[in-house]
Amino acid sequence: MPSEQTDPRPATTTTGLGVRTVGLLLLGAWLGGAGVWALMRHPSGDSAGGPVTAAKRLYQCPMHPTITADHPSDCPICGMKLVEVKIADAGADASPAAADPVQGLATVTIDPARQQLIGLRTATVTQGPIDVGINTVGRVQIDPTRVRKTNLKVEGYVEQLYVDFVGRPVRRGEPLFSIYSPSLVAAENEYLLALQTQEALRPSASLGSSGDTLVKAARRKLELWDVPASEIVRLETERTAAKLLTLNSPIAGVVTAKTIVAGARVNPGDMPYEITDLSVVWVVADAYESDLSRVQVGMSASFTTQAYPAETFAGRVAFIEPLLDPTTRTAKVQLHVPNPAAKLKPEMFGSVTFTTTSHNGLRVPADAVVRSGNHDVVFLALAAGKFAPRAVQLGAKSGEFWEVLAGLTVGQAVVMRANFLVDSESQLRASLAALGGP
Repeated sequence: MPSEQTDPRPATTTTGLGVRTVGLLLLGAWLGGAGVWALMRHPSGDSAGGPVTAAKRLYQCPMHPTITADHPSDCPICGMKLVEVKIADAGADASPAAADPVQGLATVTIDPARQQLIGLRTATVTQGPIDVGINTVGRVQIDPTRVRKTNLKVEGYVEQLYVDFVGRPVRRGEPLFSIYSPSLVAAENEYLLALQTQEALRPSASLGSSGDTLVKAARRKLELWDVPASEIVRLETERTAAKLLTLNSPIAGVVTAKTIVAGARVNPGDMPYEITDLSVVWVVADAYESDLSRVQVGMSASFTTQAYPAETFAGRVAFIEPLLDPTTRTAKVQLHVPNPAAKLKPEMFGSVTFTTTSHNGLRVPADAVVRSGNHDVVFLALAAGKFAPRAVQLGAKSGEFWEVLAGLTVGQAVVMRANFLVDSESQLRASLAALGGP
């Protein structure tokens, strides 16, 4: 019985097919991974060795950043040759310091030669004293509480004027004018008659008090008609009624109004003179809306005028009007200013400085701040000629400096000169970026 033999070929064929299958799978996996890797490196489908599209060039005028072109040419405004703008790598500005925190502005790169051409200078953010004195304008006015009008309570006729023009200084008690009044003469005679009656009834114990009552009533009538006490004493001494009554100045000052002349008839209620005391005047200053929070009643202030440029008049805030002028956006602040030598005249104009306490704070030169209606911006000087916009919150202005409340730290460098040119280029870069430009 022949022995059974096993054909080895089928087994060999199966093994070879399995090996080839595994090899093909490995080769496909390798080729697929290489393809994915190539696509990740060249999203546009170009091979690593293929041509790369060149970046679009941009040329700009150094003096007029808004003038740009895509080819070399001359500026139509100043005739200068346009300078090629170097487009920075997108990854170069990815650091937090180079971020553009201000809407509508972008970081710009300016080479040193162009910086020198446009006169760009930088300054360091420092910490120092902030003098928050508020400066504004003021006008001298009469203090209305120091105005007196002379008035008459009897009718009569002006016989003589002692003060006959407006602006004349007068002393307290100085004669102003004399009048003849029949009613006043009759009242003086009544007083004299009461005095005689008092003397006649004085020996009688029962009628003596009646005489005193008559004298008091007659004297009171003269006092109510503004008859001076010296005239009443004269009546008691001389026992003769005077034809003329002289009226004196109630205060010391200057005559600011006069309505009578010699020979004129006057009636009760007339006000022949207005006298104003100018030893203290008001200076009405305009305080802007942004400064009202720092102006307080009682704070010191100073006033200077071109009439006396070397002299400063000290005053104090007495009143702040509660209403704001809708046109000028200011409120009136009244200062009481002593004026013993009468140097300050009503309607004089001058400068007012409200004195407030100083404090330390961050500050930058006023030229470094670009102010607009929406925000206040400075440009930080970064490395490699980059300048980034930074929004800041300003406090008080102290001389040539602005106080910075937020947005900067000590030691940072900001553009101090040519910042408006940098601002224009920053706006241009932001606009090009919004339009999909380089």
